[in-house]
Amino acid sequence: MDATTPLKSGLNLEALVAIDVHTHAEVSCKQPHDDYRPEFDIAFARYFKSTHRPTIQETITYYREQNMAFIMFTIDSEHETGKRRIPNEEVAEAALENPDVMIAFASIDPHKGRMGAREAKRLIEEFGVKGFKFHPTVQGFYPNDRMAYHLYEVIAAAGLPMLFHSGHSGFGSGVRGGGGLRLEYSNPIHLDDVAIDFPDSPIIIAHPSWPWQDEALSVCMHKPNVYIDLSGWSPKYFPPQLVQYANTQLKHKMLFGTDFPLITPERWLKDFEVAGFKDEVKPLILKENAIKMLGLTV
Repeated sequence: MDATTPLKSGLNLEALVAIDVHTHAEVSCKQPHDDYRPEFDIAFARYFKSTHRPTIQETITYYREQNMAFIMFTIDSEHETGKRRIPNEEVAEAALENPDVMIAFASIDPHKGRMGAREAKRLIEEFGVKGFKFHPTVQGFYPNDRMAYHLYEVIAAAGLPMLFHSGHSGFGSGVRGGGGLRLEYSNPIHLDDVAIDFPDSPIIIAHPSWPWQDEALSVCMHKPNVYIDLSGWSPKYFPPQLVQYANTQLKHKMLFGTDFPLITPERWLKDFEVAGFKDEVKPLILKENAIKMLGLTV
């Protein structure tokens, strides 16, 4: 299988319960865990009340049992944190081997400039990755910094989505000085410029964007190519305005996501049922909006 194989060929979209657009590759089977700063791992486990980090194969098996598809990615923050990344190729190869359930996004540190853009082109052409994940706080950049545009241009030329972490970051929470990570980078208002400069590329604002939820809603409402994924929080804690707009003006632009393994689909869906979402909106969020955003067909 190669990059020219249609994404739709492996997914039984009618049979799927949902498409989770936000899961993490936490463990590499090809390299050991990089214990570069243990205080980050300790604080991370305390913040999320979890220490288990499943392998990619464990995640695949789990989502297949749930009858869900999922998008998976790692985070390349080698410039800002010095942490060795999980190879994008490892994630992409797993997706190529499991096309009935898994979709691969890649992550490239924008500080890698033109070399990063070359890597993105190779991953698209040779490994068939279907989108890219950015984490401004952990990668240490403003999304509208022209430094990142070499990378965006390659992604946009391929017509692929760009997914950006927004709001507060669990990574670094509780570490002395926040580990030097700046929350301001992840204010979603900075994505307004990106949406203007790349108007034909889907741009996904990840998570309820506390403390900047209104900024995220405004950008999403104003720019046709902007979506919001609902990962990272249990729906019972969603800001009321997020639920309000998901039920009304932005009902076609909200996406199901968990942040697995930090939140499981079971917990998310259980809380989703009682979080005030309209019955007619739930199928849009769980699957139909993602099908449209990813350019899939049933």
